[in-house]
Amino acid sequence: MHRHGDDEVHEHDRGLSHDLPVLARRRMIRLLAGAGAGAGLAALVGCTAEDSSSDQTSASTSAADCAPVPEETAGPYPGDGSNGVNVLKESGVVRTDITHSFGDSAGGTAEGVPLTFTLTVVDADSGCGTPRKGAAVYVWHCDREGGYSLYTEGVTDENYLRGVQETDARGRVTFTSVFPGCYTGRWPHIHFEVYGSLADATRATAITSTSQLALPKDVCDTVYATEGYERSVDNLGRLSLESDSVFRDGHDQQLAAVEGSVEAGYTATLTIAV
Repeated sequence: MHRHGDDEVHEHDRGLSHDLPVLARRRMIRLLAGAGAGAGLAALVGCTAEDSSSDQTSASTSAADCAPVPEETAGPYPGDGSNGVNVLKESGVVRTDITHSFGDSAGGTAEGVPLTFTLTVVDADSGCGTPRKGAAVYVWHCDREGGYSLYTEGVTDENYLRGVQETDARGRVTFTSVFPGCYTGRWPHIHFEVYGSLADATRATAITSTSQLALPKDVCDTVYATEGYERSVDNLGRLSLESDSVFRDGHDQQLAAVEGSVEAGYTATLTIAV
């Protein structure tokens, strides 16, 4: 059992042991830049978030502007069978609206400021110009109190804020959710795993990429001033993207573009190259 207490630091979610190869790769990129290896470095610059209303996935993006999204830890609460329960094999996990629990769970609904987020999966080998149609994305994140369904005391019988979708012809998946809270020791984020197909995802096998989406500070500050997010205010005040254990070595490819308001809800978009 894992609890998000006000003073607890989530060592597994820091993922340092998992991310050492990633950190080494990024340090090498910086060294190459200092050595003037422009041609080699250019191919490693990341894709960025784009407007979900666009009909294209950025066909003009060149190979010089594209790199796979950084690999990150899945943390201690993935629900993919790697740490206990496996929600991916349950009927009902393939869905758009992840605000409520499904199946034989308690049937609860996560409360909070509405958030709709769209992930666009593109092929890194093609310079981010080709959408990955028919891939699958599994997403999960904490509720506004900072707890994770299936794991945190009080919501172990719930499986809300988790879901899978198959990417469309433009490589996109869109989930309806609520804005996640900020718990001790971690910047506000959404976890995701990319699979080669929906069949792979629902079998919880052959993960293509595991990473995290970061949310911008100005939006977090606005959301956390609302009822139900009181714990997040102090927790966020002790953090920055530069000090976060996951995002501190670079977050350009993981910081979502967010628009909207508390009253109308927010939309977030991010393009991820795999």
